Amino acid sequence: MRLIGVTGGIATGKSTVDRLLAAHGASVIDADELAREAVRPGEPALDEVAARFGREVLLPDGNLDRGRLGEVVFTDPEARRDLERITHPRINELIGERIATALAGPAPLVAVDIPLLFESAREAMFEGVLLVYAPPEVQVRRLRERNGLDEAAALQRLAAQLPIDEKRDRATWIIDNSDGLDATSRAVDLWWETAVR
Repeated sequence: MRLIGVTGGIATGKSTVDRLLAAHGASVIDADELAREAVRPGEPALDEVAARFGREVLLPDGNLDRGRLGEVVFTDPEARRDLERITHPRINELIGERIATALAGPAPLVAVDIPLLFESAREAMFEGVLLVYAPPEVQVRRLRERNGLDEAAALQRLAAQLPIDEKRDRATWIIDNSDGLDATSRAVDLWWETAVR
């Protein structure tokens, strides 16, 4: 096995698992980082986003105001679809480029973190999908603490994704990240020993 997808729900701790996989020697490709790259100043996608959502989604320095844009797209499914139509082609192109480069390198595993992997029907790209799991009540608590959201806004963000338990049913492997870093680290170690080595 060489190429896997990594996914989860919002605030399940995908970044934590990505770091643990990288510590084992995996090459980790983060679709969220590539999404930021796709809308940097000077990129055509940023101009399209500003044209669709207005200049108020830009910061004074010309960068995307992700918080302001999030307020719009998480309350309006049509707006979210418009954003995806603008950004996904460029993000997919960047993902493809990074996968090709990583597979040509020496890493024993290439892990591609795509938050909406199941929602965008990308399972077939990978030899398996590793789900980073935390129950919805943990997701809501983390979102409120991390993003300063009220409960209604946190629940709204969860509702914009496939329910975590549905993702759990579709995943090849599951890392439970609801019980602290030590437990998650042990789970990743065990998974690596059984699935990669």
